[in-house]
Amino acid sequence: MRPPFRFPEDLITLRRAWQQTYAELAQVPTGAGTTALRRRLIALSGTLCTHPHWAAPAAWRTGGVELRRAAHTSISTEGEGAA
Repeated sequence: MRPPFRFPEDLITLRRAWQQTYAELAQVPTGAGTTALRRRLIALSGTLCTHPHWAAPAAWRTGGVELRRAAHTSISTEGEGAA
């Protein structure tokens, strides 16, 4: 069994912002202006990919899925706490 991944909090926050922006973009009706959301998604993608955490060899391949899970888990946990 692999040890759990530890991600910097700012990286998880970036991933949450990316997921939120992607969800907002998916909800925009066809023909509505999406330029601002698309630009934000591109900027967040660039920031995520160039984060210093990924400087280790093969870190992106081994940690990308775990980062998505960590961001999703923290969003789910926050939702449960608000109920």
